[in-house]
Parts: sequence; structure tokens; C-alpha cells
Amino acid sequence: MGAEPVPRREVVTARHPGHSDRAAPRPRVSSDARPAAPRHDAATRHVMRHQLRAALLVTALLAGLLGLLPVLLRLLPLATTAPRVPLAVWLVLGVAPYPALLAIGAWYVRRAERNETGPAARLRPERP
Repeated sequence: MGAEPVPRREVVTARHPGHSDRAAPRPRVSSDARPAAPRHDAATRHVMRHQLRAALLVTALLAGLLGLLPVLLRLLPLATTAPRVPLAVWLVLGVAPYPALLAIGAWYVRRAERNETGPAARLRPERP
């Protein structure tokens, strides 16, 4: 009822009979496996700068679009505190933002693809 016995440790001092003393051959590292040189830095910085600019523009557009919804609801004459919610409020909140969100998203995807295949692609040197 005490502690369980600790298993006995064994030390192997001899090699397996089929094992040879030769070390395994080391794989050769080709020049293609080396890390890329900094020759792509200019093209990468160019693409990243344009992607960041597009992302910040989209963020500003979305913040402006969604941030102005409460202002628009406050200015609507039909948005009173009546027990029934007017149709204008449903249109402004439930319908109007989505086409704009889809349009902004589609524009951003096209812009990102154009950034990746545009002038920056011409800056990248061809592989020998």
C-alpha cells in the first residue's frame, strides 16, 4: 500500500550487431535551398506600401460609412420613439449598408490583386 516500485533502468553499452560505425551520409544543400537574398526587398516594400494604403483607405471608408449611420438616424424625421419602427429606419439599418460594404470589399479585392500583379511585378528580377 505504499509507493509503487521504481522500474529498473538499464544502460546499453554495446552497439546493435547490425549497426555499422559509419555515420549516415549528410544530405547536400543545393544553392536553391538557401534563404532568398535581399534582391526582392524593393518589390516587397512596394507591394506592402500599396497594400497598406489600400487597407487604410478601406478602413476609413468603412468607419465613415458605419459611423454616419447614427447621425443619419438622428436626422431622419420618421425615426421617432414610437412603438413601431418606421420603414425608413429598417431601410437605413438593414438594407443600405450592405451594398456599400459589398462594393467596398469588391473594390479592395480588385485593388489588392492589381497591386500584386501590377508595376511591382516588373520590379522583381527574373530567376536565372
